[in-house]
Amino acid sequence: MLFRSVKLTPTLTNVQSRPTPTPLIRLRAGLPGAMLAEFFGTFVLLLLGLGTCAVNVVGLPGSGRQTVPFGPDNWLINIFGWAFAVMLAAYVSGGISGAHFNPAVTLAFAVARKFSWRNVIPYWLAQFAGAFCAAAAVYAVYWAAITTHDAGVNRADAMDTFGIFATSPAAYFHGGYLGPVVDQLVGTAILIVLIAALIDNRNQAPSGNLAPLLIGFVIAVIGCSYGTNAGYALNPARELGPRLFAWLAGWGKLAFPGNYGQTTDYWWIPVFVPLAGAIIGIFTYDFFIGHVLDARATLLLTQI
Repeated sequence: MLFRSVKLTPTLTNVQSRPTPTPLIRLRAGLPGAMLAEFFGTFVLLLLGLGTCAVNVVGLPGSGRQTVPFGPDNWLINIFGWAFAVMLAAYVSGGISGAHFNPAVTLAFAVARKFSWRNVIPYWLAQFAGAFCAAAAVYAVYWAAITTHDAGVNRADAMDTFGIFATSPAAYFHGGYLGPVVDQLVGTAILIVLIAALIDNRNQAPSGNLAPLLIGFVIAVIGCSYGTNAGYALNPARELGPRLFAWLAGWGKLAFPGNYGQTTDYWWIPVFVPLAGAIIGIFTYDFFIGHVLDARATLLLTQI
């Protein structure tokens, strides 16, 4: 688990006062309950994150609240919007599901943190569903702004508004795959390394409930340092759920297969490459830090 769930133990005065769990209670207390929390946490994350993108693309320009272009300041809105979205979503459901919100995180913790493999696919389904529903909600809220912005433009060619929902590579890659692939590998590996460090109680994990706040800062610093390359998706659910919604809503080839002029068939890069980056990240942390901590703990036990 990314964050530990809270176990509540009722005080029993006698055997007769023990409550009898119903089938619904058992479901909510088990994997289905964790899936609900993971769905809702991912929904909150994307609702706020995609909403930040919508503010930048159509909200500020279309509302009259931005009289001059912000330029690079718009990128800072994106960075801090997504950072706070991750933080707040983790506080919403971290005590139940562990607040993965990201199939890459789930995979990394199954590979190297004893997260049950039988829970991986259910978590992924909940994450994708939450991201898809959040995209639909953002579209509903900003429908008037999106429609006004795209007036006279074929939606299948409306790259600006498509960018509310999914990522795309920088023009300086000139349609090549290598740059975006390396970017998603490195960015996701950094994400997993820093998450692993922040929740590792053998190391210098933050006390109290500060981990979600600091993981939000992790998102911010990755956006500051690597975000312009390919939009720092780093999360297959964040990418695939909204991209699927965008395809259904009329953005067509921009969503699938992901054709943006020089770049074609791009969709698979932010969906699958972060999974490999996550595995690299968790093994990198363990090689340089985790196994060293294990060795020191083992040595201390032999000296007692």
